[in-house]
Amino acid sequence: MTQTDRYETPLSSRYASDEMLRLFSPDKKFSTWRRLWVALARAEMELGLPITAEQVQEMEAHLDDINYDRAAEWEKKLRHDVMAHIHAFGEQCPKAMPIIHLGATSCYVGDNTDVILMREGLELLRSKLLRVIRRLSGFALQYKSLPTLGFTHFQPAQLVTVGKRATLWINDLLLDLEEVEFRISHLRLLGSKGTTGTQASFLELFEGDHEKVKELERKIAREMGFEDTVPVSGQTYSRKTDAAILATLSGIAQSAGKFATDLRLLCHLKEVEEPFEASQIGSSAMPYKRNPMRCERICALARYVIADAQNPALTAYSQWFERTLDDSANKRIAIPEAFLAVDAILNIYDNVAGGLVVHEKVIERHVQEELPFMATENIMMDAVKRGGDRQALHERIRVHSLKAGRNVKDRGEANNLIDLIAADPLFGMSREEITAHLEPARYIGRCSEQVEEFLRECVQPKLRAYGADQDDAITQLKV
Repeated sequence: MTQTDRYETPLSSRYASDEMLRLFSPDKKFSTWRRLWVALARAEMELGLPITAEQVQEMEAHLDDINYDRAAEWEKKLRHDVMAHIHAFGEQCPKAMPIIHLGATSCYVGDNTDVILMREGLELLRSKLLRVIRRLSGFALQYKSLPTLGFTHFQPAQLVTVGKRATLWINDLLLDLEEVEFRISHLRLLGSKGTTGTQASFLELFEGDHEKVKELERKIAREMGFEDTVPVSGQTYSRKTDAAILATLSGIAQSAGKFATDLRLLCHLKEVEEPFEASQIGSSAMPYKRNPMRCERICALARYVIADAQNPALTAYSQWFERTLDDSANKRIAIPEAFLAVDAILNIYDNVAGGLVVHEKVIERHVQEELPFMATENIMMDAVKRGGDRQALHERIRVHSLKAGRNVKDRGEANNLIDLIAADPLFGMSREEITAHLEPARYIGRCSEQVEEFLRECVQPKLRAYGADQDDAITQLKV
């Protein structure tokens, strides 16, 4: 039953997915501690220390049945979470108790577990990034040729297409995907470095045998699924690692926030909207409203992640020598919550991208309202070909454009620029000849081709690399 008299972070109760919550759960954390203790004991046994297979097997039998009550009792007494769990584990494994954590310091389980969880978290986010990229790619392909107003400074600019605009969102996500892939491939375990990173305790255990100390780390890394450990450290791995990972998560938040902001503006224009369910309420006071609440939620969470990314950066710069403990309390909050928040962002992004509603008639109306201004250069060139003076024609278009603008802005009437040009004998063109220049497809440049090229050359290889369905329209674009 949910406790209603205790604060609970909305990231766990409202936003993040079950799989990400499990990843940063106590079960995952402490069972990973136990796996690290088993990996350490097994490696030490294989390298000749007096540890028996029976002791290792006893530990393996209790990897997941964590006795939390006993751990809590021990921590209340010892005021040390790692030692509390060593004692709780040892009570379940009495034969192994004497050799649990042999030669190690607290960061052996704490830091190595953090690296493992962050890597698995990045792998989960990578799969969600790919899903959003696929959703948006299908949308871009569908609307690759639908002309729409481009905006610079949120003022009407040259036409683009709905699909071309979507490629901008996808490209940001591809940059994020590259960052995530880089972080995953470069993460290393702390390994077994000891209290100040010198491995002195392990060198003592192995009676001065440096090669065995190095092989110990290699064995632990392999068992935990890593190719290597950090080359040097103090007691902890460099906290710059945390800062780099949260910078990557911040990048995802930036991309998602940009998309969501664009969509909120498009929603205001009534051109493209996020999904809105049949029984959904937009406002408690105004029943007619269709607020873009999902995109607003993306923006809210994105802001949180971008701010949260400062935590490990500030922690990294303030660490003293081989270690201090002022990282711990901050790290316990900042890192899991960044992962939970980005997980929530990508879940919402996927939902929105999979149900975008395009109002083509509204888009067409907005295009037609601005197209006369955009067509003036083509009209002027046509008139020059008919014998007109380019400079004189330019001045007449400037005057007519200002007059048409006043007609729209000051009088609230239709854009009559075409009528003004048609009535001007300097141009020598009929209204029909002028309106022939008002075909939107003439003003979208290479948008359609750019969409196909981008999907084929940039998106398709990523989707295929991660096992995309070969019947998918995107993966079937011809190279």
